[in-house]
Amino acid sequence: MIKSMTGYGRAVQTFENREITVEIRSVNNRYLDCSVKLPRVFGFAEDSVKAKVKEEISRGKVDVFISVNVTAGSDMKISLNRPVLEGYLSAMKTIAKDYEVKDDISVSSLTRFSDIFVVEKQEEDEQQATQEILSVVSQALSKFSAMRTLEGAVLEQDLRSRARTVLALVEKVEARSPVTLCEYRSRLTQKMQEVLQNTNIDEGRILQEAAIYADKIAVDEETVRLRSHLSQLDAMLTAGGAIGRKLDFLLQEFNREANTIGSKGNDLEQARTVVEIKAELEKIREQTQNIE
Repeated sequence: MIKSMTGYGRAVQTFENREITVEIRSVNNRYLDCSVKLPRVFGFAEDSVKAKVKEEISRGKVDVFISVNVTAGSDMKISLNRPVLEGYLSAMKTIAKDYEVKDDISVSSLTRFSDIFVVEKQEEDEQQATQEILSVVSQALSKFSAMRTLEGAVLEQDLRSRARTVLALVEKVEARSPVTLCEYRSRLTQKMQEVLQNTNIDEGRILQEAAIYADKIAVDEETVRLRSHLSQLDAMLTAGGAIGRKLDFLLQEFNREANTIGSKGNDLEQARTVVEIKAELEKIREQTQNIE
């Protein structure tokens, strides 16, 4: 099954002392462009997250947002810087004694001096933290992939519908080709009769001119190739997977054949049909830009 390049997935999981949230979103892009934003302290996990994303996604501009909230204080230790605290106490007592001011020293007044505390943050277990982050990334990727698959199914239906329209138009071109030749032969005979009037018309010459014109306007090769391209399109859609780039190339071949048909002959009805074919091919091309 094909997948859209646009999607969104979100997952949240709480571990022993932290809650990890992962959001993944993507938009169209010719190649894979993955950007990971996570807290600086967990920067060591960035490469692993990118590798995980690349396992699931081959094309698109992908943004991964990761937030980590501490849910317990087990990873932080706070202690007193006793020399600094004793220095403050001594200085404050000296002020009270020497300047005869009220000694109102309290714990709350001392806590204004932030340097009396020593905050020690335990080192992260990088391997464990990375595994936890990747676990949540996998959950978000699963939801992200499900959304892209749903959108891909809609895109596939649209492409198949447009392919059927193109086939119908190709059949119209094929049916029109012999009619165009007959009309040309009739116009040629009429003109020769007008010019030569009572003189007998050389039927062999008319057949010769008609044969030259038929060779000039023949579109059999182009319509056969268009049918082949339509078969390839059907096979790609059936096989699924990351077929976006292949479809880009196939659309170029489609347009080449349509342009060749349009350049042959000067039949107004056939020219209109070619315009319709190219219009459908352009719509297919636009949809192809959304496919991974």
